[in-house]
Amino acid sequence: MIGRDGNPVFARQGTTIFTVMSALAAEHDAINLGQGYPDEDGPAAIREVAAKALREGPNQYPPMAGLPVLRAAVAAHDLRFYGMKFDPEREVVVTSGAAEALADSFMALARPGDEAVIIEPAYDSYQPILEALGARVKTVRLEPPDFRLSEAMLEKAFSERTKLIAVNSPLNPAGRVFDRDELELLAAFLERYDAYAVCDEVYEHLVFGRHAHIPLISLPKMRERCLRIGSAGKMFSLTGWKVGWVTGPESLMKLVANAHQFNTFTTSPALQLGVAYGLEKEMDFTLSLRKELQAKRDYLGSALRRAGVGVLPCEGTYFLTADTGNLTSESDRALCERLTREAGVAAIPYSPFYAGEAPAGLIRFAFCKRQDVLAQAARRLETHFAPVAVK
Repeated sequence: MIGRDGNPVFARQGTTIFTVMSALAAEHDAINLGQGYPDEDGPAAIREVAAKALREGPNQYPPMAGLPVLRAAVAAHDLRFYGMKFDPEREVVVTSGAAEALADSFMALARPGDEAVIIEPAYDSYQPILEALGARVKTVRLEPPDFRLSEAMLEKAFSERTKLIAVNSPLNPAGRVFDRDELELLAAFLERYDAYAVCDEVYEHLVFGRHAHIPLISLPKMRERCLRIGSAGKMFSLTGWKVGWVTGPESLMKLVANAHQFNTFTTSPALQLGVAYGLEKEMDFTLSLRKELQAKRDYLGSALRRAGVGVLPCEGTYFLTADTGNLTSESDRALCERLTREAGVAAIPYSPFYAGEAPAGLIRFAFCKRQDVLAQAARRLETHFAPVAVK
């Protein structure tokens, strides 16, 4: 009955893999390196600002597009780090998390019959939202271990009916940070086909080593073609707050605001005040977090290699990709379920990040956890995998 009478896009969706694996981890008392959230909260000063605002009020509806102080802080952040100028009144909208920001942006741009391009591996919300809007989804499939964009890939995906492309950099789950050559290639296709980009940049500051995040919207002629999405949760290790934002040209932001007002309408004023304080006063935390996460990436990667597990390059995000193809022939989901039950460590399979068949043997570990938790997980994984690797 639901499949016939409800929206077929959502009727055929199962429970998201992140919820499934987190529940399995809880059931088996496993260390959860699946769902991507830190196990330590961000700066106490940010939380205190929000708590004070919650206690003292007001706790009523703030302005639909966000508190002026937060919109100004978002605009100041983009000017400080990228030299981009946005009008906080007309070119910034605060949302209830980046997931809502994505939905608002897709709703603002996509019409029934439009073609929308997503880059795989892709976060699993992109395709169902676009399809529910009536868009026809086409995919660009990146291949391991490098996960690089090429002109040939984009040639196959773009057409005269292409309305938008979703660009996630740094890329979840693969940890790629698209370089300038790849971004200039994307920009050329957007111009050629008069298309737009929805830029999911929630991990913008979690970039490692020599790599640097370059917003696509900062490239020449891209300002009028891009919507840029940010996340306070990723910047300040406050993922449960669900505070995000969209920045872009006024012409597109009017549409985003219209979509936003019919989704969540607004976001907790106390949390907005905390995030505004964070953007103004606590960015040192975020920049230090990058170094801390890089060390944790290296620690977990070394443990996996000692256990005989292949490790793919990781240039940013919370996530490390393991290649288990030399150790088992079982499906990635079956392996993740077995690791949770038998090794006591939960991971995420790659298959939900692809519409078709995923590359064999790839699973994703989140390393945004306390060092003692990672150490215990590393011991469990080495104990589990080492005998297999010896064989």
